[in-house]
Amino acid sequence: MPFIPSILPPAQSTPQSWCFAFVGNQLLLPEDEGLELQPLAAAAMLAEASASHYLGTLAAIDCWALLMPAVPAGWRAVPLRAAMMRFDAARGALAGRAAQLLEWDRSHRFCGVCGTPTGLQPGERARVCPACKHSAYPRLSPAMMALVWRPGELLLARSPHYAKGMYSALAGFVEAGESLEDCVHREVAEEVGLQIQGLRYYGSQSWPFPNSLMVAYTAEYVSGEIVPQPGEIEDAQWFALDAVPNIPPRFSIAGHLIRDTMDAMRAGTFRSTR
Repeated sequence: MPFIPSILPPAQSTPQSWCFAFVGNQLLLPEDEGLELQPLAAAAMLAEASASHYLGTLAAIDCWALLMPAVPAGWRAVPLRAAMMRFDAARGALAGRAAQLLEWDRSHRFCGVCGTPTGLQPGERARVCPACKHSAYPRLSPAMMALVWRPGELLLARSPHYAKGMYSALAGFVEAGESLEDCVHREVAEEVGLQIQGLRYYGSQSWPFPNSLMVAYTAEYVSGEIVPQPGEIEDAQWFALDAVPNIPPRFSIAGHLIRDTMDAMRAGTFRSTR
């Protein structure tokens, strides 16, 4: 389903709309768990919403991000991550976009410079201070992800907050003044004590927990022994391709990165740069 982003709703709205409605940080889904989120006549929800942001069109149907004061009759509130796992890619991405815009709107109600209440800027995705004119746009926190490999094995690690038994690629936020590549080398050295080379860009994903942009790489192991960073890495190990533990599902870029790299290594198309 093609998505066309926009800020301003059209003069003529579509008869039905996709409503990505939230109560707090939880997404609203139909109360009947057998029903999927579908376009609906949105007038009632728009009238009740405490905040609304037009997103654009999905398959030529209007899309809205809505903040509701309470769960309406016939709906239930579910964690965003759980909802995204059951959505297709288009709806999952839009749910994440909606969550990030609502969080930006909530957290920029007051000017970060002088404390004056801000207002929405017509025609722009921005909140502007009427006193000092400071503008606050939705901002992303770039984070790198690195899947370190050596012939026949992948380095996977788990943080204390992961689900029981879950392992994934290494990840960390980019610091001020760093390039993405600098960040990859630093995070791998800090989190597991290894030196790497041969970075290969894999892809990126908007990650709305709360406002990250995940940029994924593979990296070839050069030297070092695994030394997990205290407080950050609970365990890290080399895993043979036929003995990989529980890994993230494919709704996350980590799930795609690990599985696609394993497939390439098995097919013999993933080779050393040395």
